[in-house]
Amino acid sequence: VALAVQNILGDILCSVSIMLDKPFEVGDFIVVDDKLGNVEKIGIKTTRVRSLQGEEIVFPNTDLVGSRIQNFKRMKERRIVSVLGVTYETPADKVEAIPGMITEVFGALDEARLDRAHFKSFGPSSLDYEIVYYVASGDYNLYMDLQQRLNLALLRRFQSEGIEFAYPTQTIHLAQAAAS
Repeated sequence: VALAVQNILGDILCSVSIMLDKPFEVGDFIVVDDKLGNVEKIGIKTTRVRSLQGEEIVFPNTDLVGSRIQNFKRMKERRIVSVLGVTYETPADKVEAIPGMITEVFGALDEARLDRAHFKSFGPSSLDYEIVYYVASGDYNLYMDLQQRLNLALLRRFQSEGIEFAYPTQTIHLAQAAAS
């Protein structure tokens, strides 16, 4: 009986802790370990989260109080790091011009702020550029809409310049046996 009372009191204290500390509220999009979704209900014993796939995930409040919780609803801006690769056949003058092209594309996007675009490295199958930018909202759908517009604008610009995106390739050289 004492153990049952201890568990019940623990659950109540954890729910009070969540209510007072407010690491999340109903409607927030959270990630706990590898589970993510929108908070639907915070109860005395459990918190219910609706996953992106639609199922309900029930977290004991005692587990949540002891977990690291990411709350995306409270994000003021989203930082994105993206890598873009072009083929090794790209002429050096175009390789040098690509950061400027990326900057121009970002100039047409009101919702994003470019931090930097640099020729980063010689990858196994591509010349790699790192693009770092910020979206002035934590809203995931807005970010994805913006990412799509950005990708399409870069695709059109690169196509107009004759620049090709790279994809993983391997070149195999066959050695011929020496004639005896």
